[in-house]
Amino acid sequence: MKITTEYIKLQQALKFAGLAESGSEAKDFILDGLVTVNGEVEIRRGKKLRPGDFFEFDSEKIEIE
Repeated sequence: MKITTEYIKLQQALKFAGLAESGSEAKDFILDGLVTVNGEVEIRRGKKLRPGDFFEFDSEKIEIE
């Protein structure tokens, strides 16, 4: 996933990648511990992802560029 800003928040990244239909759905996935960032479970929906980071959800691995 290519971004044009310094970072993207995890909740926004899930929506942008098409893995969540809404912000509230993305929030639920994150708070339920279903999303990992750089291999670690992440429960902060505002976690800032920068180029080089990656997140995984539902067998999908997305790298931030």
